[in-house]
Amino acid sequence: MEKEKKTASDVFKTIAFIVIVVSIIRVFLAQAFNIPSGSMKPTLLVGDFILVNKLVYGDWSIGIPFSGIDFYRYKNRIAKPDRGDIIVFKYPENPKIDFIKRIIGLPGDVVEVKNDIVYINGKPLKRKKVGYFEEKNAKAVKYIETIPRKYNGKKHSYTVIEIFDGEGKNFGPVEVPEGHYFVLGDNRDNSRDSRFWGFVPDDYIIGQAFVIYFSIDTKSPGIRFNRIGRVLK
Repeated sequence: MEKEKKTASDVFKTIAFIVIVVSIIRVFLAQAFNIPSGSMKPTLLVGDFILVNKLVYGDWSIGIPFSGIDFYRYKNRIAKPDRGDIIVFKYPENPKIDFIKRIIGLPGDVVEVKNDIVYINGKPLKRKKVGYFEEKNAKAVKYIETIPRKYNGKKHSYTVIEIFDGEGKNFGPVEVPEGHYFVLGDNRDNSRDSRFWGFVPDDYIIGQAFVIYFSIDTKSPGIRFNRIGRVLK
């Protein structure tokens, strides 16, 4: 009887330990999300499961009581979100919903979209046509778009698609407010993003998406092994 009680107690302690560890990881380090829509094609597909790094944009003020540091997160970021980063954030029109998009404009940037071309501070982002993105009932033009980084001084390239080439939604020019970001989906003609609802407040950012850890083809059920482990860029 004593042995059974001890065993039950050990099991409870083990479960409690696992719950605590998983909770800490989820709150401070990484969180899993799945992709329900095609707004980030071809970078992310419906059925992809991703991990989001919640530590990368850490806050200097956390854990420093009486430090005199302003607790306004945008000013205290260890690493600031940069152009080209893929972020998960709370949807500004309904914070209970999580969205995923790519950062295009930083605070103070002037952003404009004309005939599918994105302009940052009056300069167009370079694009190179690289073929087509094809699915069963759709065909889109595929481009490599290059964006200048701000915080590391480098350029970053990624793939976008246009279903209706040259007929995308025109927008701006607008200046991104302090403490906010302008985001776009990589599937430019099928993405509800900053062109429609505005900017992402800094405090709404959950973290940076960095890897696909699992992927299921929802149309013809099966595991997409070629996407597992793919690092996002």
